[in-house]
Amino acid sequence: MTLVFIRILLRYLAAVLVTRGLIAPDLGEMISRDPDIAMALQVASGAFIAATAEGWYYLAHRCGWAK
Repeated sequence: MTLVFIRILLRYLAAVLVTRGLIAPDLGEMISRDPDIAMALQVASGAFIAATAEGWYYLAHRCGWAK
């Protein structure tokens, strides 16, 4: 299910970049339809969420918030 949301996000991001003229329309289509890019973004977002949770846990123990 997460992969579906990632692909929708990539489609909107590619549309914004094409509209602003930052990338070519062909490249925007490749970004929004390439499953490898979607999978890489899914892995990166999962790693970011995990790192944020671990950082918050570390901060809570360091500041004495976790009891």
